[in-house]
Amino acid sequence: MSSVAIHWFRQDLRLMDNPALMKAAKSGALLPIYILDDETAGEAAMGGASRWWLYEALKDLDQQLEGHLRLYRGAAEDILPEVAKLYGASTISWTRCYEPWRTRRDRRISETLDQIGVTTIRLNGSLLWEPWEVLKKDGEPYRVFTPYYRKGCLQVEAPARPMTEKPDCRFCKAKAGDGALALNDLALVSPVGWHDMLEPHWDVSEQGAQKALSVFLEHGLDGYKAGRDFPARTNTSRLSPYLHWGQISPNQIWYALEGDAQMETCDAPDADIDHFRSELAWREFSYNLLYHNPELPRVALQSKFDGFEWVDDEAQLERWQKGATGIPIVDAGMRELWQTGYMHNRVRMIVASFLIKNLRIDWRKGEAWFWDTLVDADLASNSASWQWVAGCGADAAPYFRVFNPALQAEKFDPKGDYIRQYVPELARLPQKHLAKPWEAPEAVLSEAGVALGKDYPLPMVDLKKSRAAALEAYQALS
Repeated sequence: MSSVAIHWFRQDLRLMDNPALMKAAKSGALLPIYILDDETAGEAAMGGASRWWLYEALKDLDQQLEGHLRLYRGAAEDILPEVAKLYGASTISWTRCYEPWRTRRDRRISETLDQIGVTTIRLNGSLLWEPWEVLKKDGEPYRVFTPYYRKGCLQVEAPARPMTEKPDCRFCKAKAGDGALALNDLALVSPVGWHDMLEPHWDVSEQGAQKALSVFLEHGLDGYKAGRDFPARTNTSRLSPYLHWGQISPNQIWYALEGDAQMETCDAPDADIDHFRSELAWREFSYNLLYHNPELPRVALQSKFDGFEWVDDEAQLERWQKGATGIPIVDAGMRELWQTGYMHNRVRMIVASFLIKNLRIDWRKGEAWFWDTLVDADLASNSASWQWVAGCGADAAPYFRVFNPALQAEKFDPKGDYIRQYVPELARLPQKHLAKPWEAPEAVLSEAGVALGKDYPLPMVDLKKSRAAALEAYQALS
């Protein structure tokens, strides 16, 4: 009788270039499982957009596994030993995760499995470099991105080349009464709801991830360095949700940029390739920060911010969430987020700066909204990015850097295509007034069919005055 090897899928929902899955497939009859462990996650439990993406990703994964994926719900440290005993598994493999609650739980699980004689295989399949591999010469973690990438990442061993063969899976026969659930029993999505808006925008599958990479290499990478800042252009990859859920590995992307014979061809300028690789490295840097600073999602890395007096105004927060601030580029971004589960990266910085600096609302409230509404909601990237904009994180933007959203719109949405797409009530305004409709003459507004305060809100705050107030509050910290 052949031994049974369990592969525990987590954020590695793919078959290709999955080192831990490959090891399991070679170790015995494969039992692939997924455990929805909300109870251990606590406040890091997935938000609504993530749950929808996971639902679709598990459907795709199960199809690829020919219906052999077993689904469970509950505490993984209780379920895994029980399943291992029931199936007589000799091995359990998984891909490492780096969120603090997961690393703590995984250590406990490993100790329990070791006690009952089950071998654990824990491999990297989510990062180009492990957080403990890229350190300064004194052994301390980097706190600034450029030396982290240039002096750290690029000086250590190159990322592993992706495996190009598909795992040969001999599946273990499922046992009745093993507690496995149907996908709908996980209650990830309601029958009718917000996710209906998200579906048209995404192909949530491993094949969809590869398609997104191909489209980006063919149409988006050339001109990426400059074009990535313009939300109406197609120079962003939109690979972030696939990376977060592991439907594509960062190694597959890294080496696709070289144009390997077995992968996509790539002939974009070196400057664009290098810049895109540096963006992949920003993701790595965020994980590096989270691993070495487990309190990153809730505690400012710079302790002087602990006493900052945030404005507690739920009504203003709700207007920001709904895209009803009266600042067109901010509203466009927030509506893109609600309608698609995604927001262009430049616009993420603009809307975050507006919330934190102009409204002076706690960055953690913005982080929580993104956590619930982004399909690429990632604890490391989300936390590090919000702290960066707030000025309280590692390698943070200086406190006096306050994005002027109107000027940002004029610079990065010069034809108004992005604003007009997501704020259609302003579509007929001349470009001259699109970024700042409150400055348009009444005759221009009337001809465009816009009545400020009725068809489109007046600005929540005066941008100049709120900027000055923010700078005064931040300077008080020094």
